[in-house]
Amino acid sequence: MSLDESTTAWALAARNGDRAAVDRFVRALHRDVRRYVAHLCGDPQAVDDLAQDTFLRALGSLHRFEGRSSARAWLLSIARRAVIDSYRYAAARPRLSDVPDWQLAVENAQPQDLPGFDDGIALLDLLAALPQERREAFVLTQLVGLPYAEAARVSDCPVGTVRSRVARARASLMDLLDEAEESVPLAA
Repeated sequence: MSLDESTTAWALAARNGDRAAVDRFVRALHRDVRRYVAHLCGDPQAVDDLAQDTFLRALGSLHRFEGRSSARAWLLSIARRAVIDSYRYAAARPRLSDVPDWQLAVENAQPQDLPGFDDGIALLDLLAALPQERREAFVLTQLVGLPYAEAARVSDCPVGTVRSRVARARASLMDLLDEAEESVPLAA
């Protein structure tokens, strides 16, 4: 049984009151939700809150899940809405800060000297350069590992559109990598 089949079965069992199935469902999909939310929101401090919000929303509406799509696709579409809602909330209620140099405070709060940290930052920078639709399609299919049909359901667009967005994202990323490699010798 594949991961999607297992998680869908657990979601359906959880819908019917199986507490162990709820635990298995959350544990199986927590990493995918965090990864997807991290790439959508771009705010490392908000990832855990958005992942938790996603699961709270999903568990609250589990009684409506009918299994017509995989539980992972259903959950990632909820995650997408949670991120969008967080943007709307942030736009409506900007945060105030009494720090004189907020940019320096943010830079100092970021983790550094972690294995793979620089590569992760480079990937995030490259992904951030992509248009939102291409970035979302790329993250869903290439990083989260959703099949194109499931990514289309999450993104609420046709499968062909997802395929096109992923192909264009790959081409853009390759161009960006080529540009970065060409500029390194100049800087050295």
